[in-house]
This record gives sequence, C-alpha cells and structure tokens, in this order.
Amino acid sequence: MGILGLICIIILTLFFPPIGVFAVAGCGMDLLINVILTLLGLLPGHIHAFYILYVYYDRREQARNGIPLPTPAPGIFSQRVQSGGYSNYGPVH
Repeated sequence: MGILGLICIIILTLFFPPIGVFAVAGCGMDLLINVILTLLGLLPGHIHAFYILYVYYDRREQARNGIPLPTPAPGIFSQRVQSGGYSNYGPVH
C-alpha cells in the first residue's frame, strides 16, 4: 500500500475513525476501543485512530529501514500494528 492507500485511509478515518483502525489493525481490541471512544465523542475516536495509524506507518517505515523496535508502543494491542504489518518484525526481547 503506497501513498495513495495512506491518503484513502486518512480520508476514511476523518469521516469514521473505526474504519481506519479496522484497515490497519483488523477486528480486535484496538477496534473495540476505538468504537467505544467514537461513541463517547468524535474527537477521542479521531485521536485514537490517528495514533494507531501513526504507529502502524512509523513501524512500517522502521521495518523498511531495518531499525529494530526496542519496546512495544503503549496502548496498542494489535501485533499487526506493533510490527508495521510485517509478520517477522517485532520488539527485541
């Protein structure tokens, strides 16, 4: 997914934050948290969704550059987001 995919996810997230979280994290705890935050208020849902997107794409860029991850990002339960979408990339233990 290139820059066009990122732009599409950002636009979808602006209208309905859980769609963006579902696109990068799948169906799991992060999506549930985002749905609850969006129901409580649109701003908390947006903040959480863009945090998930930021971590996902930041980890994806780190994986492309070969930078190891020292610790998991706080508040994110999806291993897909933690690894930037790469299956054998993750925190160093």
